[in-house]
This record gives sequence, C-alpha cells and structure tokens, in this order.
Amino acid sequence: MGPFSGRQLLAAAVAVLLVAGSLKALTTPIGTPAPAVPTPGSSFVAFAPPQLGLQPGDRAPELAGTFNGQPVVLTDLEGRPIRLGSLRGHPIWINFFATWCPPCQSETPTIEEVYEAHRAQGLVVIAVSVQESSIADVRAYAKTYGLQYTIGFDGTSAVYRAYHIYGLPTQVFIDRQGIVRQVWNGPLSLSQAEQMLAPLLAASPGAPVGAGGSAGSAASPTAAPTAGR
Repeated sequence: MGPFSGRQLLAAAVAVLLVAGSLKALTTPIGTPAPAVPTPGSSFVAFAPPQLGLQPGDRAPELAGTFNGQPVVLTDLEGRPIRLGSLRGHPIWINFFATWCPPCQSETPTIEEVYEAHRAQGLVVIAVSVQESSIADVRAYAKTYGLQYTIGFDGTSAVYRAYHIYGLPTQVFIDRQGIVRQVWNGPLSLSQAEQMLAPLLAASPGAPVGAGGSAGSAASPTAAPTAGR
C-alpha cells in the first residue's frame, strides 16, 4: 500500500479545487458594466449574424423593396402606402418589431407614450411589423395596446431586407431632412428614447440637426396614416 490512503488523496484533491475556486473569485472583476448595446439572445432577437446596415449620415431609403423580382411598397394595416418622401420635414422613428417578440412587447407602451408626448412637434412613428403570420394578428395587437402611431405590415420582409435588419426590435431615427441619425439594436427605455429624439425634435424644419432654437410645432402629417384597428 502506498504512503497515502484513498481518503487522504480525496481530501487533497478537494483542497486543490477549493484553492482554485478561491483564486478565480479573487481575480474576477467586480461590477463589470453591461454592454451599451443589447446583445443577441438577451433583449434582442437575432435572426442572422450581424451585418453592416444603415449608418448615421446615410440617407434613409424609401420604405420599399423587392419580392420575387417585383417591387413592394410598405402599406399600413388598411393597405395604404407609407412613403418617407411625403414625410420630409418631420423627425421619424422607425421601429421594426413583431407582435410575438417579448422585448418588442415590453417597449410598445414606451413608444406610444413618446409618440403622444411629441406628435405636436411633428414626430412620426412608423412601426414596421415583420415575420408575422397574418395582418389580423397585427390589427389585434394595435387594438390591445391602443396604438395611435402608424403601423406598416411588411408581409414579404422586403423592407426588412432593404434596411439590412438582422433582428428585433431595431430602431432607426431619421431627421427632418431624411438623414439617418441613430440605429439601435434592441428595445429602448423611456429615457433612452427621449435622449435619441431630443436633437431631432430640437431642429426646426429645414435646419440642420443640432441647430439652436425651440422645437417646431408642425402639424401631424396628412400623409401618415394612423394604426389600423
């Protein structure tokens, strides 16, 4: 029999494991901050690997695309076309979402609250519904939440692809001149939404973003339909 019994060898192994665990705990940083942008798998539902999409400074493309080689224009829940070109002069928040997406559901009341607070300043909110089984589901969703902002039904995902979206929810903020100012992958809190919209709302129609002066009091755009019921 060797110099050490089985019980002694087991006790030694346990002691080594305890020491290793203590060293790991001592060397692990405390209070590591969470990443600023939500990561896929947590509050952002990714459908594909990250891809380079719209960048701040890009002109926002029209809400249109192609499907099976045919042109497709985004329409609201009543079948009416939604065109960015008719909304020039308004700050625009585009929200790509799905009714079955939990983080999308959690931020829906925030979007409605922000829209109601700033619609008199010309804010236009366009929620683009993607990956849905039917337009009836989206109508029911709009009714449940009492949504007043515009909802588009992207049944073919043509607009989704044209904007290079790879997950939900995705937010695109466009200034009064039609230029993309922010793209955010994931849901937004009330304070985050207000922070991103502040420079767009502050700029007067026709003035560059960041110009001084009070927010304009543009009327609601006649070309922007409200959410279908």
